[in-house]
Amino acid sequence: MAHHAHRETAAARSRGTLVLTLALTAGVSVVEGAGAWWTGSLALAAEAAHMLTDAAGLGLALFAIWVAARPATPAKTFGYYRAEILAALVNAVVLLGVAALILLEAWARIVTPHRVQGGPMLAIAALGLAVNVACARLLRRDAQTSLNVRAAYLEVLNDALSSLGVLVAAVVVTLTGWMVVDPLVSAGIALFIVPRTWHLLRQAVNVLLEGTPAHLSLTDIEAAIVEVHGVRWVHDLHVWTLTSGREAMSAHVVVDDVGESERLLSTLHAVLHARFGIDHTTIQLETEPPRVLQIKAPS
Repeated sequence: MAHHAHRETAAARSRGTLVLTLALTAGVSVVEGAGAWWTGSLALAAEAAHMLTDAAGLGLALFAIWVAARPATPAKTFGYYRAEILAALVNAVVLLGVAALILLEAWARIVTPHRVQGGPMLAIAALGLAVNVACARLLRRDAQTSLNVRAAYLEVLNDALSSLGVLVAAVVVTLTGWMVVDPLVSAGIALFIVPRTWHLLRQAVNVLLEGTPAHLSLTDIEAAIVEVHGVRWVHDLHVWTLTSGREAMSAHVVVDDVGESERLLSTLHAVLHARFGIDHTTIQLETEPPRVLQIKAPS
């Protein structure tokens, strides 16, 4: 028997925050891009590219929320929840690509330094830092419940730290005239992006491969099911993620008396929801099949 209900996703509840963050991020990326062209700063160009990638990712996240809200159909029986996970996957892949491009250009500029204007670079970096800090504060709470919002939050957080790096580089260039610090900071930005983004990529891939959610234990779930009065044992237990904050489970549960199915199913659904937050459950009740006698052939 299946038990489930269509509900709003965690990311959908953050739609307004994502829209505001998108507007701020897109605006600053344009300013930083123009500033990079004006000052000749690779660090500022890297930050502008990173911000533009974030803006594209936020736009993709909002599109995914809209798609995921569409109702299930006979062809898509689970609906479009996975669109949000695909968006997170695309965000991660694009960020890794941006990091690689920054590293390549940074190496070229370390070999052949380019002159940059420290003063304008400093002012634009300060603006970028302020906006990124504001966006991170907007997204921080909802990032705990949605993988897609978490992707946006990590990108904005990375931007805030990279903006700080650009700010430091601008101060060094202005005070000392040491131009190599610009590509060095750019490389640092790229290297900082990689580990967090790789973790996000692994999370998204695990969901798409229907792996067991990291915060849930099959052993604990099985133990909770067996604790229900009338349950003997469990087999073919599977738990996977539909989208952030929405897990699903299926299992065959061997019971003493299938005549108590209504009580057993009601209790099992209540336990799984209360202890593990699982709302979509498919449970097949069955009695233990009779053991097959094995008769040894005469030697």
